[in-house]
Amino acid sequence: MTNQSTIDKLIEMRLTSMSDAFITQMDDPRMKDVPFEDRFGLLVDIEYNNRKNNSLKRLIKEAGFDQPEAYIADINYTSGRKLNRGLIERLATCEYITEHRNLFITGATGSGKTYMACAFGMEACKQRYKTKYVRLPDMLLELDLARTDGTYKKVQAKYANLVLLIIDEWLLLKPTETEQHDILELLHRRRKKSSTIFCSQYDPSGWYDQLGGDDSPLAEAILDRIMHDAYKINIVPTDPSNYRSMREVYGLDPALSE
Repeated sequence: MTNQSTIDKLIEMRLTSMSDAFITQMDDPRMKDVPFEDRFGLLVDIEYNNRKNNSLKRLIKEAGFDQPEAYIADINYTSGRKLNRGLIERLATCEYITEHRNLFITGATGSGKTYMACAFGMEACKQRYKTKYVRLPDMLLELDLARTDGTYKKVQAKYANLVLLIIDEWLLLKPTETEQHDILELLHRRRKKSSTIFCSQYDPSGWYDQLGGDDSPLAEAILDRIMHDAYKINIVPTDPSNYRSMREVYGLDPALSE
């Protein structure tokens, strides 16, 4: 068997990284003194690592993060926000996902909720958990369109079966009765089987009113499915009188904008 035949077979089996590494080994005279087992192990490691990296890239792309550059290590703890670093670092281990618990991230506009949620989502992807980021208005619109074209169950299943679902702009607008039914169905299917991160401008104490309060028969049912097993991160300024949004902190210097 010729080396070229081996290379062709590796490529046919889609072991392209191993094929490239094999060619590199053949061209490197130093490899002649390396035992066969070590050389073969190096080839396997290169193919394995490449596949793992490609798998991670695919998970991140499919997650559709609003801020794909978000990383836990880059969270700013000196920006004038009260942040529980210990809790954030513990949540970054994804322990809450294995426990099937939810996470509430609340705070004012520009407080960094979306960035933090995406950072947690990135950590989930690194541990090979199927993750998806979506704005609540977009998801509800998708479900509404699916109802008319006969794909409602398919779309519901797409969101219900995710290991981690990140819902941004949670209850920013009051949902209609039909939308509440959609939300209840989704959360019921995800309960105790997966984890959901809710990002909201409203404190959880205000969610009942956003869902219609006493006028809605579904408000309590929806909250009952997510409230009792959730970790909570409320992003508030250390000095409210000098509050600056994270967009302002990282935005263009006003002196350079004109």
